[in-house]
Amino acid sequence: MTRIRLGMVGGGKDAFIGAVHRIAARIDGEFDLVAGALSSTPEKSRDSGAALGLDPDRCYGSFEEMAEAEANREGGIEAVAIVTPNHVHGPAAAAFLRRGIHVICDKPLTATMAQAQELEAAIRQSDALFILTHNYTGYPMIRQARAMIEAGDLGQVRVVQVEYAQDWLTEASETTGTNKQAEWRTDPERSGAGGSIGDIGTHAYNLACFVTGLTVEKLSADLQSFVPGRRVDDNAHVMLRFGGGARGMLWCSQVAPGNENGLRLRVYGEKGGLEWAQEDPNYLWFTPFGEPKRLLTRRGAGATDAANAVSRTPGGHPEGYLEGFANIYAGAAQAIRAAQAGQRDPVLDILPGLEEGLAGMRFIDACVRSAREDAAWVTP
Repeated sequence: MTRIRLGMVGGGKDAFIGAVHRIAARIDGEFDLVAGALSSTPEKSRDSGAALGLDPDRCYGSFEEMAEAEANREGGIEAVAIVTPNHVHGPAAAAFLRRGIHVICDKPLTATMAQAQELEAAIRQSDALFILTHNYTGYPMIRQARAMIEAGDLGQVRVVQVEYAQDWLTEASETTGTNKQAEWRTDPERSGAGGSIGDIGTHAYNLACFVTGLTVEKLSADLQSFVPGRRVDDNAHVMLRFGGGARGMLWCSQVAPGNENGLRLRVYGEKGGLEWAQEDPNYLWFTPFGEPKRLLTRRGAGATDAANAVSRTPGGHPEGYLEGFANIYAGAAQAIRAAQAGQRDPVLDILPGLEEGLAGMRFIDACVRSAREDAAWVTP
């Protein structure tokens, strides 16, 4: 089968997330990276392209140039991955969607609600697909947790606890001049109004909604910027009221020393609970009320079709972050091939896209509004 020709916007040399996307795209052999506008300057883009072995003629100085040239090129790209700072997501995605090129975009959707609305219009007007890389939804045991709740194994969901804790912004690293990630992620002009809530809080929020199938109706947010001079939040405590009566709490922090990527989800219903931690992703605890706790393992006894469908290796051979991320790319490839044949693949029902992106933007906006009103209850 011919690989899907892929381009990339952003993700040049020294960009962590760009390398992750490239690895994820390669794992199942579905994509071939052939073009890129990999940096904000033509020189850096060419250097990054050369390091990746790209044809110099397909290393572009801007995403506008790339979109135009590749759309008019025989054998041009069929899909593009956008891995830039948040404020570039909208205009870059729209440029490719207008030309019928499928888009795989890093989260959050955009930096502002106004940009999100513009991108929404571009997505709805295009026949091309838009996939958002809320990559934690690709983990096998997360897929199993979702299926178990959908099957009623927990009964009606009552309590949802989700957290994502890091420590890398404990100090003002954005002021050192040596940490570009910290610089743009704490700059509201590039990241948007949300700091930790936009960067990692949206992941936690998305995961809670994805696994439970519930929608948040009201939230109350207490946002804090602990580091002096920081212009966006670096810690947030958010109370959640879900449709159907469930209650939840979300904590996200980038100033919690000792935490690296501590994403954790716990869901409890009238019949039992589920517990999962991203740093130990091959395990899912199932706690039926009044019975011994059960440790369910990826590809082990008790693993379901939902988990096995996105597992690659036998149980006991750990799969992790890159494989989970690759499941988003594998699903995107499946959907793109179906679209090229004039069909809609059911994988789109589970892949994150526009609606999940809009939900994340509404979450950020609601948190900011709530915090400004002393943690008032607001509707996302």
